[in-house]
Amino acid sequence: MTSTAALPTRGARIIDAARRALHAELRVYSSIGRAITRRPAIPPGGTGLGYHRPVLTVLFIFIGLSAVEIPIIDLIVHRWPPVRITMLVIGIWGVTWMLGMLCAMLMRPHTVGPDGIRVRSGLEIDVAVSWNDIASIAVSRRVDEPKQPRVSDGEYSERMQNETNILIELERPTRIRLPGLAPKGGEHVVDSIRLWTDEPRSFIAAARPFLTAAA
Repeated sequence: MTSTAALPTRGARIIDAARRALHAELRVYSSIGRAITRRPAIPPGGTGLGYHRPVLTVLFIFIGLSAVEIPIIDLIVHRWPPVRITMLVIGIWGVTWMLGMLCAMLMRPHTVGPDGIRVRSGLEIDVAVSWNDIASIAVSRRVDEPKQPRVSDGEYSERMQNETNILIELERPTRIRLPGLAPKGGEHVVDSIRLWTDEPRSFIAAARPFLTAAA
């Protein structure tokens, strides 16, 4: 099962893209702020489970290379002040944006808490599922083909490099909302959820007391 809403118009897509770009920009700075103040987005009584390890090294490399590019480009274009200022602004903004992405991954982990599970990824994804809707949780590693949709055949998969290692079976078809518009975004009805976490056993251990209480 999935969304059956009519496809949005071109105007609706433009407006949605602008809204999402603004939201992502604000999330960059709020994530950096959370990192500076050491306030991860974890609810009281909850546990945060990261998903960043497979891409952490790549992110550090990109951030480092982008930071090194700034003085190199400045040295090349310093004779042309308008170009120099423009390139400096773009370079600093790019590094800040990548730092924000890194901070978002670190400060917005998956969470297991009293109200349920929140499946997260990067700057946008934040899907909440209550314990009343969850039937079971198991470690289940799977590697999918590249560029698979997030929702397919009633299953929502939040992958990391095409992999998932947690399977959440739902009690009943459950409505979730993804960023953006149909068909990829918007509302979908799913029967199961798959996700990647760096610590699958810890994820199961954190969920077990809540699953037992909800049974």
